[in-house]
Amino acid sequence: MDSINSRIAEELGVRPQQVAAAVALLDEGSTVPFISRYRKEVTGSLDDTQLRHLEERLRYLRELDERRVSILASIEEQGKLTPELARDIKLADTKTRLEDLYLPYKQKRRTKGQIALEAGLGELADDLFNDPSLAPEAEAARFVDADKGVADVKAALEGAKYILMERFAEDASLLDKLRSFLKQEAVISARVVPGKEEEGAKFRDYFEHDEPLKSMPSHRALAIFRGRNEGFLSSALKVGEELPGAMHPCELMIGERFGIQNQNRPADKWLAEVVRWTWKVKLYSHLETDLLGELRDGAETEAINVFAHNLHDLLLAAPAGQRATMGLDPGLRTGCKVAVVDATGKLLDYATVYPHVPKNQWDQTIAVLAALCAKHSVDLIAIGNGTASRETDKLAADLIKKYPGLKMTKVMVSEAGASVYSASELAAKEFPDLDVSIRGAVSIARRLQDPLAELVKIDPKSIGVGQYQHDVSQLKLARGLDAVVEDCVNAVGVDVNTASVALLARISGLNTTLAQNIVAHRDENGAFKTRA
Repeated sequence: MDSINSRIAEELGVRPQQVAAAVALLDEGSTVPFISRYRKEVTGSLDDTQLRHLEERLRYLRELDERRVSILASIEEQGKLTPELARDIKLADTKTRLEDLYLPYKQKRRTKGQIALEAGLGELADDLFNDPSLAPEAEAARFVDADKGVADVKAALEGAKYILMERFAEDASLLDKLRSFLKQEAVISARVVPGKEEEGAKFRDYFEHDEPLKSMPSHRALAIFRGRNEGFLSSALKVGEELPGAMHPCELMIGERFGIQNQNRPADKWLAEVVRWTWKVKLYSHLETDLLGELRDGAETEAINVFAHNLHDLLLAAPAGQRATMGLDPGLRTGCKVAVVDATGKLLDYATVYPHVPKNQWDQTIAVLAALCAKHSVDLIAIGNGTASRETDKLAADLIKKYPGLKMTKVMVSEAGASVYSASELAAKEFPDLDVSIRGAVSIARRLQDPLAELVKIDPKSIGVGQYQHDVSQLKLARGLDAVVEDCVNAVGVDVNTASVALLARISGLNTTLAQNIVAHRDENGAFKTRA
């Protein structure tokens, strides 16, 4: 644990004691907002951003240590743990490096290389590798044994080749070097799947697309992955143009790592073939999967960060304040849903009107809306930005023009997530006797009054302020967005006399049960008048 704390402290540029104090509080169940606001003296004033980074790194490094312990135990059980290997495993600072070191010892299905070793071909592989002056066919003839499954010279050389291929492909230093090279030099190549041109037209920008791996932005990476998952695109990792007869740059690196070079010795051609097969059969697909996985992880992280930033701005949008508001949820055939709430967000009245096609009851609708506005002294009109929003905005403009004495202001608001809230258990408890469609209009009105107080009731993923939200890890997305909501609520605070259970539950130190008790006490005894 001390090593984890020291590493995080170095990354954050703070003292290990500060990290240790924060870790202890997190392990006790304290939230980041609670620690940053009420335990500054314990952590040495670590802020929200530092604590979020600390929390993420703590999770990663603990998982890394758990895997490290498991790997050490597995290799030791096999009787293959050397002091050098144990040192390398203990020094591994990423999960990728750890898995590279474990690769030769990982339990797996019997491979062609293992079968060849069982047939006694390990000696042939070692002889040809250590002394390329030996003639492969002549050496292989000594190992032909039908009883061991080695039918002829060709089979013997094939088995020896697979032994060396697996040995080369499981070399951690080589894997690290190749991975670093590909990160800098590889190109992502996307192509349309033949016959899918018309069906996959929305991915036409990637029908013949090549871009360096190191500079591909997250939105293009996620678009290619989506196209591939939907069966319209294929993708591959490439390094330059492969010229006929020329060795691939990665093959040259494999040869260099194991001292294999063409000096016109009898076994040089055979060893070059081993190197070529090691790259094409063993390493290429393995590294391509790894690097595309890293690209996807990075793209997901960036997409989630953009989503979180947009959500932060939306939640902290300036509230209109405690003013009577009419919410209009636009619609055509099914009509516009209308809800009027008072200054505290309490529902006062509601209706359904049909100003647009097919009924076109424009004048009747304006009369109904004017009556509601006059009856409840409405100051603001909140218009959802969904279907028929432009037509409904014009309706509100006509209403304001015809009734200037009402002194109303119209505002277009995002209705993202309103339908999700309408059908939620929370909305059903809040308005058990109200139609689902009217609940949406109530939400639209309230989110103009106080965006944070209303949007906090909705699953952040349903608010729709990011791209590719269904293509990223839903666990990471939920964790990141919940953290944003938590930080926003605690940054501005809430009014205990108007806040809902959903909003109060996000406050540091409170949970859903306490929030419900506060609201129940408020409903029974009236507003809180003091902090006592």
